Amino acid sequence: MGGTSKVSARQATRRGWRLSTTIRERVDSNSPLPESGSTVYIHLVFVPHAVAARDPRFEADNGGGNVARRRSVHCCQSCGAQHPRWHGRCPDCGQWDSLVEETYRPQDRPQPAPAAGSKAPGGGLAGLVSASPDEKPRRLCEIDVDSNPRLASGQAELDRVLGGGFVPGSVILLGGDPGIGKSTLALQVAGGLAAAGRSVLYVSGEESAEQIRLRAERLRGLGGELRVLTSTRVEALADPLRELAPSLVVIDSIQTIQTEALESAAGSVAQVRESAAQLAATAKRLGAVLLLIGHVTKDGNLAGPRVLEHLVDAVLTFEGDRAHAFRLLRAIKNRYGSTQEIGVFSMAGHGLEAVDNPSELFLEERSTRAPGSCVVPLLEGSRPMLVELQALVAPAPYGSPRRTTLGLEDARVALLLAVLDRRSRIDLLSHDVYAKAAGGVRVAEPAADLGIALAIASSRLDRAVPPDTAAIGEIGLGGEIRRVSRLDVRLAEAARLGFRRLLVPEVGHREQAERKRVADRVSRADCELVPIEEVAQAVDWLERNGIASDG
Repeated sequence: MGGTSKVSARQATRRGWRLSTTIRERVDSNSPLPESGSTVYIHLVFVPHAVAARDPRFEADNGGGNVARRRSVHCCQSCGAQHPRWHGRCPDCGQWDSLVEETYRPQDRPQPAPAAGSKAPGGGLAGLVSASPDEKPRRLCEIDVDSNPRLASGQAELDRVLGGGFVPGSVILLGGDPGIGKSTLALQVAGGLAAAGRSVLYVSGEESAEQIRLRAERLRGLGGELRVLTSTRVEALADPLRELAPSLVVIDSIQTIQTEALESAAGSVAQVRESAAQLAATAKRLGAVLLLIGHVTKDGNLAGPRVLEHLVDAVLTFEGDRAHAFRLLRAIKNRYGSTQEIGVFSMAGHGLEAVDNPSELFLEERSTRAPGSCVVPLLEGSRPMLVELQALVAPAPYGSPRRTTLGLEDARVALLLAVLDRRSRIDLLSHDVYAKAAGGVRVAEPAADLGIALAIASSRLDRAVPPDTAAIGEIGLGGEIRRVSRLDVRLAEAARLGFRRLLVPEVGHREQAERKRVADRVSRADCELVPIEEVAQAVDWLERNGIASDG
């Protein structure tokens, strides 16, 4: 099947046409190519791909392989979806101008798997994955989980978030803002395990070996047995993994690693997806823990395709304000533990330190007699924490009042302002309101509603909440105070730090067991419970018992 097309050289250039090898053979090598304005007659021959793959006359211009060697796909940099052609707007996520063309080479015809312990043809991680014998189906009851115990990381807070330590063969993704301490945490964990006699490989694509050594010198407790590899190629990891058989492999970071199977740049959707898939398959085959450090976007989301989060076993986020010393480690996804736990670290000159008592850390600089402050006992997983919530209410100098929050949800604060204005008759619509969680911590638990409302009312009425008082409870749109979970644990933490008066939701008659449990905790701690049914009742209590401002 053939045809003849008459186009000018300029039109051919605009359409992206090129003279193939077979056409160049028919042109005298000494004669120049047609200039712009001349006419080129090209006889197009269409053949099936299978025929072109076997016919040497259809070799590509680069002289290697057939025309099917390179293919292109358009990947969305926002959601990771792949499309055969370019679109101005991604059909999957709706993001504009997010599709980028990426060229790759399809994998060659699969080769027979080599014997165990030998290299596969072509080397790379594929040899390690295919070197082990194929697994056979086994009954679930016959699988011995005790044969692969968890590996303690040496960091108690990290082990708490993971559910008891690293699971052999697991893949963990650690993300966070630049400069928050991701590499420091990973280097401390890797160095601690290496000092304990474990084989650990630290792969860096962002720093040189000398830079890593300089950073390690200021960290406490790091031994000199840590193996460091500076490379950005996945294929370069095959020999070190085979020789060291490490218990832990750290990749810093996955956005800098690329595989030779793809021609796209490092950090692209295809490179991140393919590199992570190869590394994860290798780690699971070798039984090594793979810790991937990932970047985040300007919106705070993990950079790269969404499939990366589905590929790994756990997704951890390192949070905190760089202006403060402490850092929070949370688990967004965890196949081997709870996602409700939280780890607290403090950044010091010699690295990260675990914080055993975060409540004292958050309250150590608290002003006890200033209006606009209230302490709330929050619950992060199984750990209770006391956090100070602050508010400032000032007259609005312009027509439209401002609502500014830091560490709190904007929608929640706006809802509480409307409830206070409507149910407790406090004028807030003509005032600017600023609210924050002290210390840079982020609060999203509904149980903090009563504390936020009391802090706002305290600033508006210019009466400080007594320093030995804490509050807990969720506020509904009707102004009612709703119950919160594990009230006894929260109150015990508040009582341990010296709070003697606790504003709590009114416990219904049906919750006799919880009432007894709370009463036992309070009686042992010598605390007074103040049951609150509505937000107006809490404001009335503040007007009667609050401390008038000196100013």
